[in-house]
Amino acid sequence: MYVGIDVGTSVVKAAAFDSGGRQLAVESRPVELSLHGGFVEQDMDEVYGAVVEVLGKLTGRVPEPVELAGLTGQGDGVWLVDGEGRPVRSALSWMDGRAHELLDQWLEDGTFETVFRRTGGAMFPGSPGPLLAWLDRYDPKSLDAAAAAVYCKDMVFQRLTGAAGATTDVSDASMPFLDPRTRSYDNRVVELLGLTRRRRLLPPVGDPITTGEAREGLPSGTRLSNGPYDLPACALGAGVTEPGDGLLIVGTCLAALVATTELDLSGEPAGLYISTDRHGHRLRAMPAMVGTAALDWVLSTTGVTHAQVDELLASTPPGAHGVRVLPYFAPSGERAPFVEPHLRAELSGVSLETTPADLIRATCEGIGYAARHCLEAAGLTGALAVCGGGTRSSAWMQLLADVLGRPLRVVEGEVGARGAVLAAAERYGVSLDAGVWTEPTAIVEPDPGRSAYYSKGFEEHVVRLDEARGRAGR
Repeated sequence: MYVGIDVGTSVVKAAAFDSGGRQLAVESRPVELSLHGGFVEQDMDEVYGAVVEVLGKLTGRVPEPVELAGLTGQGDGVWLVDGEGRPVRSALSWMDGRAHELLDQWLEDGTFETVFRRTGGAMFPGSPGPLLAWLDRYDPKSLDAAAAAVYCKDMVFQRLTGAAGATTDVSDASMPFLDPRTRSYDNRVVELLGLTRRRRLLPPVGDPITTGEAREGLPSGTRLSNGPYDLPACALGAGVTEPGDGLLIVGTCLAALVATTELDLSGEPAGLYISTDRHGHRLRAMPAMVGTAALDWVLSTTGVTHAQVDELLASTPPGAHGVRVLPYFAPSGERAPFVEPHLRAELSGVSLETTPADLIRATCEGIGYAARHCLEAAGLTGALAVCGGGTRSSAWMQLLADVLGRPLRVVEGEVGARGAVLAAAERYGVSLDAGVWTEPTAIVEPDPGRSAYYSKGFEEHVVRLDEARGRAGR
């Protein structure tokens, strides 16, 4: 069997697949996030312990030989480790907002734009550049004690394999220090962010991705590859490799990815270019801060369960009786397809007659408009695949197809773990039929009438968003 490990922000998963890509079993365990005053942190030992636990349960349930394993996980943030991959302090999550004042300064003085023009990465508060600069200013002892500033999967890989030092891959390194043309760190960017004396903390980039043999969690000697991180892993797992084709991940965050061979560093700085193992091939990524998390907040606030969503979406018409939601709920603002650290969610058109169904539909429509905005900015011209927790709602998938005005190739299951296996197979020269592994489970066609309605609704959404951005930027 083949094992994919996906170390997510709130859940750690391990999935087993047979040689034809059929998902045999999945084990998962939730992990905690500590949120306080805009700080969002994670306990690295808890995260690593969850990885070992789910791997033990998975291999116990499916006691077949493990041919190879692939590792993926959440990107961005800062995971400071010592020489053995053990934590120096709690990890700073990609959701962390503490560095927003630094980002404000860089937006004002032009540093933000200069970095984008060099690397194609539009920094946001939870990306490594701002977080490392914040630590250098306010917690320098942690940086002094660290051997490397890595990403989530890199910490896990080093500890699973006992590797002598930390490494990352081109996908994780893409934000914000990697020059996408040379696939190496841009030292001028390091200098611009005031981090020259911390340059030693940036881990070597494995190109192609680093491999090793597991010493823990998996049977000893199991071949393991480190990367790519979760966004490009999902693109692989959904079969999005041809230029122009795209993927929408409807998960905790809403991520729009489009495969491309182009590199356009003009236009409004937003999103990033994610380098892949294929030289010259990239993903134009517009990862918004909030996806299903916005709906979860509304469900919790209204006392509605996930099981009721489909029924409630069907009970209120497109437009939700005039209720509108700008779904920018993240405490660190928004990062795609624009960067505005102070943007917050807005609800309008609400009255005493508004029902929970109206609020839920309006939230789903708002997320759909945000997705359309991201996909258009990323340059989608081909087929669109969709994955993530949101695909479990058939009514929401229909609504998304209508809002986006295009068919959706719905890919269910552990798509990130599947992509991690395909990346590992490529690295090890193991022949797997990627077409079979990435077949969609369903295709959802848009309704022409509703799509026409939502096309106008999207134009109105952009106008409201521009007004909200103007207020946030004051």
